[in-house]
Amino acid sequence: MRYVVLDTETTGMPVTDGHRIIEIGCVEMEGRRLTGRHFHVYLQPEREIDEGAIAVHGITDEFLQDKPRFREVADEFYEFIRGAELIIHNAAFDIGFINNEFALLAQDERSEVNDYCTVLDTLAMARERHPGQRNSLDALCKRYGVDNSGRELHGALLDAEILADVYLAMTGGQTNLSLAGEIGDGNGSGRQQASPIRRLPAERQPTPVIKAGAADLQAHAERMAAIEKASGSQPLWLQMEAQQSLPSQ
Repeated sequence: MRYVVLDTETTGMPVTDGHRIIEIGCVEMEGRRLTGRHFHVYLQPEREIDEGAIAVHGITDEFLQDKPRFREVADEFYEFIRGAELIIHNAAFDIGFINNEFALLAQDERSEVNDYCTVLDTLAMARERHPGQRNSLDALCKRYGVDNSGRELHGALLDAEILADVYLAMTGGQTNLSLAGEIGDGNGSGRQQASPIRRLPAERQPTPVIKAGAADLQAHAERMAAIEKASGSQPLWLQMEAQQSLPSQ
């Protein structure tokens, strides 16, 4: 399965007020591995950026003066995402802006991303798994142990890379496990080589078995009796002991 983890930055919100995309960042995964392919572009939005948005992502009107318009990168962007499952945090926001950018291109048939991509919203997934908790990208990084120390400001490509790690952690636990001596993914994504599996030598001394003493057995019996009295039924431990003491058929 081909996945594209995607994030955007915009001039502000909502899109219905004429706000535009100013940055798109995407990283590609095949199965559960980053391929090393990515799409990243800054865009000239042909309007001013709200001060509140600049405080979030730090991208200024001056920085974008010589950047391409969306129409200049639309074909390349479309080919990168077409047929993939898009992984987006708060997908409705990004999809709304992407649809709008394509719609602004006269008679463009690509203005409904859901027609050529499937979409997985990690915010909806996080809310289902962690109801009543904070589920921002930063909160998920903390919850799943994903390093986001370089995220002082929002940035589409950085956030897409971080979201890829969060998604892998949310859906499968360890994300960089590989066999002994095997390089993680070989594509510059920062995965480290796994340590070799260490086997215990066959000639090692057997582990000593320390049996319970009389005082331990007495304490155990008293504990079982207390549980049986409180619950009104024989503890499972005693049931198992009784079963094991029966002669085999």
